[in-house]
Amino acid sequence: MVSIDTVYQRVLVLANKEQRGYITAQEFNLFANQAQMDIFDQYFYDVNQFSRIPGNSTGGSDMLDYLEEKISIFEDTKNVNKNATGEFYNVGAGISDLYKIDNIIYNDNYSCEQINSNQLQNILNSPLLSPTTYNPVYTLKRSNKLFLYPIDLEEKITVNYIRKPSKVEWSSYNILGSDLYDSTNSVDFELHSSEETKLVIKILQLAGIAMKDPSLYQVAAAEDNKNIQQEKQ
Repeated sequence: MVSIDTVYQRVLVLANKEQRGYITAQEFNLFANQAQMDIFDQYFYDVNQFSRIPGNSTGGSDMLDYLEEKISIFEDTKNVNKNATGEFYNVGAGISDLYKIDNIIYNDNYSCEQINSNQLQNILNSPLLSPTTYNPVYTLKRSNKLFLYPIDLEEKITVNYIRKPSKVEWSSYNILGSDLYDSTNSVDFELHSSEETKLVIKILQLAGIAMKDPSLYQVAAAEDNKNIQQEKQ
């Protein structure tokens, strides 16, 4: 976890508000949430890239292990029942913070295989491949509606998934004309503590665009690119 106030104070100092313009708390919160999601999204692109590279024999220096450690913060599980009509499991409505499904377990025992809609008819018509209670399959459709086969299965499913980071917020209260940090009503970043510097850099990039300050954006972008190159060496 990363302190929202620490990042806020660093951003204000580095943005040099007297010369470049003031970043309001509302603007900062918008930039902060965008930066958090940008970093979070990048984890999954990086996992895909590093999974193709042989791991380092030293576990602590293996980038793939490090990325999986960062993602593990957001692993969660939730049970979902069929909708009222018994047609499908409304995973999208049942899990409001869903980012990515890891796997589906039916009735606490049977792992479900995901297939696409193009495969479905061939599988259902094949005596050898046709799904059973012990070997169910599912398709995902718009709004994360999950259709489970065989269609007569009624028990709950367990969804193991990656959730989205919680929305962050820097909040303050005013005393004698000064805005003071309100820790009670603020929400910290959920990202791994190692992401503090990266958050500052990405927020500065967004601030540079909003303030139409190319120098601020370029400095932050250069620092961001340097960090990316170091991670990939």
